[in-house]
Amino acid sequence: MRQGRGGRGFAGRALSAVVLSSVALLSACAQAPMPTPTPSYSSTYLTPEPTALAPLTGETVPVGSLTAPSLAAKVDNHPDARPQFGLERTDLVFEELVEGGLTRYVAVWHSDVPAEIGPIRSIRPMDPDIISPLGGIVAYSGGQQRFVAMMRDTNVYNAIHGQADTADLMFRVDGRPGPHDVLVRAPELIARHLDLAAPAQQFSFAPDVASSSAVREGTPTESMALVFGSQSKPGWTWDAARGVWARSQSGAADLDGAGVPYSAVNVVIIRVPVTVSQSIPKTELIGSGEAWVSTGGMTIHATWSKGSRGEAIRLVDDTGTVIRLAPGNSWIELVPLAGSVAFTAPPPPPAPAPTESAAP
Repeated sequence: MRQGRGGRGFAGRALSAVVLSSVALLSACAQAPMPTPTPSYSSTYLTPEPTALAPLTGETVPVGSLTAPSLAAKVDNHPDARPQFGLERTDLVFEELVEGGLTRYVAVWHSDVPAEIGPIRSIRPMDPDIISPLGGIVAYSGGQQRFVAMMRDTNVYNAIHGQADTADLMFRVDGRPGPHDVLVRAPELIARHLDLAAPAQQFSFAPDVASSSAVREGTPTESMALVFGSQSKPGWTWDAARGVWARSQSGAADLDGAGVPYSAVNVVIIRVPVTVSQSIPKTELIGSGEAWVSTGGMTIHATWSKGSRGEAIRLVDDTGTVIRLAPGNSWIELVPLAGSVAFTAPPPPPAPAPTESAAP
């Protein structure tokens, strides 16, 4: 019996020792400081930079980054003037018919201004209607006095080759025959007129290509062929790899100075009446007519209208809904009613190859 009791006493003492050891361990743990976990993320909140829309392209830009005026220029499109300087960096380009069946451009820079632009040529009677909604500056090489007077009678600053205030900003470049050789130092010209306002938004824009009116509601288009006159037959072909329309003239790629075809995110084609006075064609832009807008390999039918010189061109679809372009640059083709517009649809996808049935 004594031995039995002695065995139970040892077990009890062992259990007590274990309990005391556990209590001591727990007490030590309670007294030791717990490590502070390191967060795997930053607790600092970064305020997003405020943004705005570039008024001529619809692209998102930092607020206050585009306060300077736009620069429009009458740019030559004679074969001796190609490739032009800075045309690939425009926000907008308007193509218009001039004498001899040729065309010229009203090219507009605002969000991306190159060091030099041109070659510039003389003003024409439709240019005040094109440029007035933009305000800002227009650069050209002169023109008939009646047309220069029309352009001066607008809200746009006229920078003319030969004026005293442009003598150091407009110059003739070597290697080009005159009169296709007058260039403009664009940033310096703009810097002298920062008192002028930035341009107003000219078109409505979707937030992205997929949301644009043409992509959402248009029909697939592979290419467009335009006829302005006997010497001007531009075209556009959808370049899916670049995500742009690539330009051609008379069936050949229209290349910039780097050998890359001029391109546009949006091509806006509007049919316009053209009147002729003393052999000078004038595109009549106050009115309305048929139009098409092509974006993302798709084209939507539209109606254009412009109520006055100072109003921008308005585009609506066949239901009267305002058309929204994709963010990016745009070319506006002012095709005469006497000319023509043709669209080519992409070829249908190849039919699937027939499958052979298994032998019985």
